[in-house]
Amino acid sequence: MGLSLQDQLLKAGIADKKQANKARQEKRAKQKKNKGKKIISKLNQSQQEQLAKAKRSKELNYQLNQEKEKQEKLSQVKQLIDANRLKLDKYEEPYYFKVDKKIKKLYVNEDITKKLSRGVLAIVRFDDLFEIVPNKVAQQIADRDQDSLIVLQKIENNG
Repeated sequence: MGLSLQDQLLKAGIADKKQANKARQEKRAKQKKNKGKKIISKLNQSQQEQLAKAKRSKELNYQLNQEKEKQEKLSQVKQLIDANRLKLDKYEEPYYFKVDKKIKKLYVNEDITKKLSRGVLAIVRFDDLFEIVPNKVAQQIADRDQDSLIVLQKIENNG
């Protein structure tokens, strides 16, 4: 095996032992210094990974909470509609209303038609069913899910 560069320089007389020892010490010091930097950079990288992981976890939790709130509100809307809807089984007069560029109809009587036009009653939708509920209930539904409210006339105060 060949001699190292340092040994070759010593043998040729270009460098002495003092210079060789000094070079060796500088090399060791540099290696120790670099080793410390590598450890610090690994720690920084580890901390950054932990921060990124925590941020992703926080965002995911936020999304899950938003979805949970939405489901709770929809459940409340369904309960409000089920508890307060009018029975429309026996009526024959059609009431037409617009939903997403389509005309829909419910069969009602003359009294319900008047109340719908005055804003006393409102039409709401849940899943693909349309129901008629009182104004107060429609306001509560709109507070929870604006998309469920279909027809609600403004109540006019005469006087």
